[in-house]
Amino acid sequence: MIELSQVSKDFRTGQKLVHAVRSVSLSVEKGEIFGIIGFSGAGKSTLVRCINLLERPTSGTVTVDGRVMTSLSAGELRQARKKIGMIFQHFNLMPSRTVYSNVAYPLRGSGLKRAQISEKVHALLDLVGIADKADAYPSQLSGGQKQRVAIARALANDPSVLLCDEATSALDPQTTKSILQLLKKVNQSLGITIVIITHEMAVVREICSRVAVMEHGEVVEQGEVFSVFADPQQAITRSFIRTTSNLQKIEELIAENSPVTQLQPGELIVRLSYIQRNVSEPLISTVSQKFNVTLNIIFADIAIVQDAPIGGTVAVISGDRQQITKAVEYLISKNVGVEVIKDARAAC
Repeated sequence: MIELSQVSKDFRTGQKLVHAVRSVSLSVEKGEIFGIIGFSGAGKSTLVRCINLLERPTSGTVTVDGRVMTSLSAGELRQARKKIGMIFQHFNLMPSRTVYSNVAYPLRGSGLKRAQISEKVHALLDLVGIADKADAYPSQLSGGQKQRVAIARALANDPSVLLCDEATSALDPQTTKSILQLLKKVNQSLGITIVIITHEMAVVREICSRVAVMEHGEVVEQGEVFSVFADPQQAITRSFIRTTSNLQKIEELIAENSPVTQLQPGELIVRLSYIQRNVSEPLISTVSQKFNVTLNIIFADIAIVQDAPIGGTVAVISGDRQQITKAVEYLISKNVGVEVIKDARAAC
């Protein structure tokens, strides 16, 4: 549905040339939800604005639904943009218009009769769950309701693509979850391809099938969300993943000399990470029985990503030194990531 080939975007600020996007190539399949993640200044918002040519790339080509956007005339581009909806962090609603009028606004000049517009607007408001707010004004709505209006407005022209630029960043966690569920519903019921720009890995984990990670204007890593979460290749990706997992808290507890991290001679603290989809064997109990060792779980963080468990546990392993070594080797053989955080075996 979307093909970016060697897309670059430069800005000049005074005497300085800023390379906001650097030779980015990526493909988004029809009907998928694709995430683009990066910290502030990574270039992700500029990149998404290159998709509908709100920012014209300095070089490279952008193809959407078979049309090379970068080669269209001004008139052709205006028509093509009608099939690319966009929602923003701060909603961009017109405060002097009602909810109904905000959603109807993109349909001006569409050739539809008033009754047809009314039917469409009410259907969209029903789809996004605010059918009772048609006569309200934006100032009377919560943040989540405003974003639902923005989504309805973006769908007014029956787009094939929906671009979401930090669409949940201004919302609280509970509202964010409801908006993400709505986007998933829109994707599944209407078959719309969705591109989500975010700095929150939890958003990507929740609904995206694939993700591209940006840093300094470049895509440094991309792939299926499960694969990226399970085995991140870049430091920036690992940094993002740490923000969604409490498995990293063990280092803080050790630094604080927490009682739960105090070890007896021969014990060690390990972080176990699931790094492939088919982790269904009860490994903790199997290891305990097979090698006669004890695994005392300090805490765990398991999430379902693309219908498979991902995450892991932090545990204290105690028992015979040789048996502990065999247990660790067994876990590794089962494609479990094993990271020794603290080791008291040397005291044996």
